[in-house]
Amino acid sequence: MSVSDKVVVITGASSGIGAATARLLAGRGAAVVLGARRTERLDEIAADIREAGGRAVAVAADVTRPADLEALVDRAVTEFGRFDVLVGNAGVAKTGPVADLDVAGWSAMIDVNLRGVLHGIAAALPVFRRQGHGHLVTTVSTSGLKIVPTQAVYAATKNAVRTLLEGLRQESTDGVLRTTAVSPGYVRTGLADWIDNPQVREQIQRDMERFAIDPEAVARAIAFAIEQPADVEIGEIVIRPTIQG
Repeated sequence: MSVSDKVVVITGASSGIGAATARLLAGRGAAVVLGARRTERLDEIAADIREAGGRAVAVAADVTRPADLEALVDRAVTEFGRFDVLVGNAGVAKTGPVADLDVAGWSAMIDVNLRGVLHGIAAALPVFRRQGHGHLVTTVSTSGLKIVPTQAVYAATKNAVRTLLEGLRQESTDGVLRTTAVSPGYVRTGLADWIDNPQVREQIQRDMERFAIDPEAVARAIAFAIEQPADVEIGEIVIRPTIQG
């Protein structure tokens, strides 16, 4: 049970859960391929990992573009000879009341949170099939487990991904593919920065300051799912602050 020598591609890797996961997995011996739009920050994280003795490369990637995901996967195979795990972590939270009619925000969440995951699957699955093994670990959210005001569309995109992963799991019981949905609660990330509604943004930020957990906690949960033997699949992990309602 180890992540050592695994080759892991991580989207949304320039900050928060993605960056924490990259650092933790690389520290445990995995090779990591980091994808995100913020290339300057991405390069810094990859350089830090290499300076600490780890293996990391950074690739500019926008998950709304299928070609970027294909390039990310190709880089993993070219650089390290194979590709074991895709951590689909990129996401946006344009939360607010449905009555705000933020059509652009709704589209952004659908494009990143749902289509971005589909683009990753489309890029990864053919490689996994050729290799005979592969693992999709995808960040979902507790927002899909407890529906609350202002998060209706965000939760809808996350539950769509949850449904997608379960359907894919049932289509993939030949032992080649494993799927894991990781549902974090409040985590200290920059996710609130995406929220345009000032009242909702301030409330989320207050809650984060009051009881959010560190991204490293989620990274450890992701590592736990990855390190299981090949015949063991951790289908879903829910991880949240102990005092979150």
